[in-house]
Amino acid sequence: MSAELGEPEPALGRLDPEERAELLLRDLRSSRDGLTSREAARRLVHYGPNMLRRRGGRRWPRELARQLTHPLALLLWAAALLAWWAGIVAVALAVVVVIVVNAAFAFVQEMQAERAVEALAAYLPERAKVLRDGQEQVIEADHLVPGDVLVVEEGDRISADARLIAGGVEVDLSALTGESMPAYRSADLTDVRVPLLQARDLVFSGTACTEGDGRALVFATGMHTELGRIAALSERVEREISPLESQVRRVAWLIALIAVVTGLAFVPVAVFGAKLPLHDAVVFAVGLLVGNVPEGLLPVITLALALGGRELVRRGAVVKRLSAVETLGSADVICTDKTGTLTENRMHVARVWTAAGDQRLPDSDTDTGTGTAQGGGGDVVLAALAAVMSRCNNAQPAAPGSANGPIGDPTELALLEAAARLGHGISPSDREQGRRRQFHFDPVLKLMSTVDERDHGMWADTKGAPEAVVQRCDRVLQTDGSTLPLTEHLRRQVEEQVDSLARRGLRVLALAERRLDPSALPETRAETEQDLTLIGLTAMADPPRPEVAEAVTHCHNAGLRVIIVTGDHSLTATAIARQVGIGGEHPTVVTGEELDRMSEDDLDRLLRHGGELIFARSSPEAKLRIADALRAEGHTVAMTGDGVNDAPALRRADIGVAMGRSGTDVAREAATMVLTDDNFATIVAAVRAGRQIYDNIRKFICYIFAHTTPEVTPFLVFALGGGAIPLPLTVMQLLAFDVGTETLPALALGRERAEPGLMDRPPRPRSEGVIRGPMLLRAWLFLGVICAVLQMTGFFAVLIHAGWHLGDPTGPGTPLHHAYRQATTMTFLGMVAGQIGTAFAARTDHASLRSIGVFTNPLLLWGIAFELTLAAVFIYAPPFQDLLGTAALTPAMLAFVIPFPFLVWGADELRRWLLRRRTPAPATEHPAR
Repeated sequence: MSAELGEPEPALGRLDPEERAELLLRDLRSSRDGLTSREAARRLVHYGPNMLRRRGGRRWPRELARQLTHPLALLLWAAALLAWWAGIVAVALAVVVVIVVNAAFAFVQEMQAERAVEALAAYLPERAKVLRDGQEQVIEADHLVPGDVLVVEEGDRISADARLIAGGVEVDLSALTGESMPAYRSADLTDVRVPLLQARDLVFSGTACTEGDGRALVFATGMHTELGRIAALSERVEREISPLESQVRRVAWLIALIAVVTGLAFVPVAVFGAKLPLHDAVVFAVGLLVGNVPEGLLPVITLALALGGRELVRRGAVVKRLSAVETLGSADVICTDKTGTLTENRMHVARVWTAAGDQRLPDSDTDTGTGTAQGGGGDVVLAALAAVMSRCNNAQPAAPGSANGPIGDPTELALLEAAARLGHGISPSDREQGRRRQFHFDPVLKLMSTVDERDHGMWADTKGAPEAVVQRCDRVLQTDGSTLPLTEHLRRQVEEQVDSLARRGLRVLALAERRLDPSALPETRAETEQDLTLIGLTAMADPPRPEVAEAVTHCHNAGLRVIIVTGDHSLTATAIARQVGIGGEHPTVVTGEELDRMSEDDLDRLLRHGGELIFARSSPEAKLRIADALRAEGHTVAMTGDGVNDAPALRRADIGVAMGRSGTDVAREAATMVLTDDNFATIVAAVRAGRQIYDNIRKFICYIFAHTTPEVTPFLVFALGGGAIPLPLTVMQLLAFDVGTETLPALALGRERAEPGLMDRPPRPRSEGVIRGPMLLRAWLFLGVICAVLQMTGFFAVLIHAGWHLGDPTGPGTPLHHAYRQATTMTFLGMVAGQIGTAFAARTDHASLRSIGVFTNPLLLWGIAFELTLAAVFIYAPPFQDLLGTAALTPAMLAFVIPFPFLVWGADELRRWLLRRRTPAPATEHPAR
C-alpha cells in the first residue's frame, strides 16, 4: 500500500466524503477489501483511538466544593456558627475540622464510586466488523481508523462516520437529528453539495442500523466525527442518582430537620425554663445537631452500589446504571428467551427430513432417534437442501489457519457446517458474488430469503419457521429432482414430522426454493416468497445448559416466576422447559396466534394466576405486551432480548437484560444489564447478588442509625438534669467519635456475605423502601437504647465510685474534675464498645451470627481494630487528652467496658432467636458460599 512507502497520511479536514466512492478510496489510500492489519495499526498511532474525549480541565475542585456545601454539611456549618456566636471557639473550630474531614472522605468515596462505575464500561467494549487483510474481522470500535471498510449489519451500532460503498441500510439517526423514523441510506444514492447529515450515502457514528446490510468506508473517527463535534459542545453528563440514594436523602433530611427544630426549640426552653446558662444551652444544641446528622451515609451508599456493580461483573452481569443493582433485589418475574439463554447455543444440525425420509446427517455424533435409511436419488434433494443452507445465510466460518473465530448467528453457522458435511459448502466470497438480493430475517414473518445466481440459473432461496415456509409452498421436491404438488395430505405429513422432531427438543427450520426468470427478478419480499418448492426440514440440537436446572430450582425457592418467551416451536420450547424444570410436566403454552387473539383482560387474567408460562412463536411486539401486562399487575420484571426489535421491551421492563455475545448493539444499548456469557444462570446469580447488596445496604444503614440514640442521650441527660448532672460527653468527644470510628465498619458491612436462606425467601415488594419502620425501631429503640444505657452506666459508675453526688461541681479546679474527665472518657469508650457490638449484630437480620461465621468478614475485623487503636490514642495520648478532654482509664475501668460489645450483640442475638421461633426461616441454614 502506498501509505506504507512513507507518503503522508490523508488530512481528514480536506476530505470530501460526498465525492465519488472511487475518489474517496484514492484519497484515503484504501481499497474495497479494506486495510492491512499492519497499516491499520500504523494509522491508529497517527490518528489516535476512535473515542470521544472529555471537555474541561480538572473536575476535582468542583467535586470537593460540592461536598463542602452538601445539605448535611450546611447543617454542620450552622452548628459551627452557633458555637462561634456563643463564644465556644474550640468547638466551632472542631466542627469545621469535622466538615473538612467528612468532605474529604466523602470526596474520596465519590471518586472511587465514579471510577468503579466508569470501569464497568471496560467490560462492554463496543465492537465493529471490518475488512482487514481481505477478511471480515471483529475489532474493538476504538481501533477503527480512516480507510477501514466497515461491515454494517442489522442491529449494529455504527462506530465511525463512513461512506457506503456497497448495500443499503435503514439507520436510526435520532441521536444526531432527533428524527424518530429510520432513514434509508444506500451506496446507490449519491448526494453532493448537501449537508452531511442529509447525504443519503453516508452513515454516522452513534447511529444504529435497524435493517439491511452494507459496507462503508470510514472517513472520520473520534472527535472528527459529527458526534464528536456535538460532544465538543456539551459537558459530560452527571452521574445518575439512584432511587435508593433519593430515599436515603429524604430520610437524612427528615432526621436533620428534626435535629434542627429540636435544637433551636430547646435553647429558649433551657435558658428560660430550666435556667441553664446560655453557654450550656448552645452546647446542647450543637451536640444535638452533630449527633443527628448522618454525615457519611450518602457517600457510603454510593460506593456500596458501585462496588456491588463490580461484584456483578465477576458473576457475568454488567449493570449500566446503579439503580439496576437495587432493582435486581426486588425482581419477581424473569421473562427469558430459550435459545442461547436456557440452551448452550452450540447448535448443530442433527437430522434432516426430505422426500428421502428422516435421516441422520453424515458424520453426526448426535443420536436423537432412529430414522429411515436414505433412499436412492437422495443426493439430489440433499444437494438442493445444502445449497439453500449455504446461500440463504450470512454467517462466516473460521478461515483455516486464521486466529479469528467464526462470525455470525449460531443457527446460520450450524447450517453452514451441515452443508459442508453434505459436501456442498461454499466460501463466503462465492456466496457474495452469486447474491443478487437479500431480505433479512423478519421476526414477525419468521422468514429470510435471498435471490442467488447458482446452478446455471437464478433462484429464490428461503428458510424459516416451518409453518411460515410451508404456507408459501405449493410443491415439494422429490429425490429424482422432480416436484409434486404439496397436497393437504403431504402438508399434514410435514406438520407431523415437525411435531415429532420438536418433541425431542430439536429446533426445526424449513427450507424452500423457486427458480426465477433472470429477466424479471422479483423486487419485493412478497413476490420472492411465493410459489415456493419445499425441499425439506433441518432439525438442530441445542441442549440445555447443565447449570440452568439448578438455577431454575433457585428461582422457585426464591419466589421468582420464570416465563419463556421464544420464537421457537411450542413443542421444542416445551421439551426444553421440561428438561430444566420450568412449568412442570404440563406447562401452559400460548402460541403467537393465540396471544394475538387475546384481549388485554384475557392476558391479565392469564398472567395473574401465577403459574409459569411458555409463549411460543412470539414476536418482539409480544415481549413488549407481556412486559406491560406484568408491570401493570405490580410485578418487577427482568426481560431478556438480543435483537433490534427487542429494544422496546428491554426499555419497558424494570430490568432489560441483553445478551453480550449474541445480542445486537441496539439491544445492549437499550438494556440495563448485559450478560457477558448469555447464560440464564447468570441472571439468577445477579438477582442473588442484588438481594445481597440491598441487604448489606440495610445493614450499614441500621448500623449508622443505631448510633443516633447513644450520641443524643448524653445531651438529653444533661438537659433534663437542669445542671445537676454534668455533661456526660463533650462535643469534642462526640466529633471524634463521628469522624474517627464510624465509617470503616460501615463500609465493611457493605461487603458482608449473604445470609443463609437469601434465595429461599420471596422477593421484596417494589414499593418497599430501603428504610422501614422495623429497621428504625431496631436501630433507635433497641440497639441504640442498649448502647445508651451501657455507656451511661459506665459514666455514672466512675463518678459515683469517686464520691460524686447529684449537683456536686465537677469543673476545673474541683476535687472531682479528674474523675469527671474519666467518666466522660468512659462514655466515649462505651459508645465505641457499643458500636462494635452493633456492627456484629447488624451483620444479620434474621439468621444467627454463628451461621455465617464470626470471622468471615475480615474487612470488618480490620475496621474494628482501627477504631480500637484510634480510641486508645484519643484516651492515652496527652495531646488528644488536652484537645478532647479525655483522661487515662484504669485497668478496672477497661474491664468494666469489655462486656459491652457482647451484651449488645447478645441481646440482638436473643431477639433474632425469638424472631426465628415465631417466623421460621424457609430453609435450613447452612454456611453461605
